[in-house]
Amino acid sequence: MDTLSTMHLFAKVVELGSFTRAAASLALPKSTVSRQISALEQRLGVRLLERTTRSVRPTEAGQAFFRRCSQIVSEVAEAEQEVMQTQVEPSGTLRVTAPVSIGVRTLGQMVGRYLQRFPKVRLELSLSDRRADLVEEGFDVAIRAGALADSSMIARRLRSAPMVVAASPGYLAAHGTPRTPDDLRHHACMLYEYARTSGWRFQVAGREHVVPVSGPFVGNNGDVLRDAAVAGLGITYAPDFIMAPELATGGLVPVLSAYTLQTSAIWAVFPETRLVSTKVRSFVDAMVDEFSAL
Repeated sequence: MDTLSTMHLFAKVVELGSFTRAAASLALPKSTVSRQISALEQRLGVRLLERTTRSVRPTEAGQAFFRRCSQIVSEVAEAEQEVMQTQVEPSGTLRVTAPVSIGVRTLGQMVGRYLQRFPKVRLELSLSDRRADLVEEGFDVAIRAGALADSSMIARRLRSAPMVVAASPGYLAAHGTPRTPDDLRHHACMLYEYARTSGWRFQVAGREHVVPVSGPFVGNNGDVLRDAAVAGLGITYAPDFIMAPELATGGLVPVLSAYTLQTSAIWAVFPETRLVSTKVRSFVDAMVDEFSAL
């Protein structure tokens, strides 16, 4: 019996606390199990198990060896499963959550192309600017914009998303154009519900400068805030992909362009596990390709 098989056998004896039960679990004669453990102890020159008529318990050395054996056996099994999964076509239900603006603007066609490529996947897409708890709410993947706070998650960057400050020509004509970030304190600013406490971030003299802002309108969606700014209600601060259409047509005018703003990003986020399913891996890989082409 090879070393890995012997380690597996030893770990099973410790887990079950019995040569008999370990032998039955592995479909081996009890004598084979006992002989292999004895040979292992002789080779290592240390007793690994304390044997009585009623139980089998690991010695101190046996406990240390068991921890390493369990880890190695588990990693080998996962490596084998991971390799086998690369040969399996993605299938099953994939639950994805994403911000409304990103979902409406880009994900429809992206998801369509993904499902055409992997027809055995059934994709459920939930659009909300609220950041869902992936584990608690049963989502496989989240598309997110901005800073990430989930240290327990794996994140892959999909694209950068520079922030833009802008207002309508009518608002600027009526209230003046801010010349420095601190001028924003005296303007009506569109406030994003999920980022109200942090203020708007700029680079001033090489250092981050956070400007507290306030205004008459708070919303939980970037498109709604942009449209309110187009209507002349105030100044908005949002990623470029939200602002681009109105900036292109002149509905909004960028302000404070001489200052470096916070650089945001769009991410694919998924729970950290030792083995990522093929449906999750294939979807995230597809999103990386799709967003890089934008």
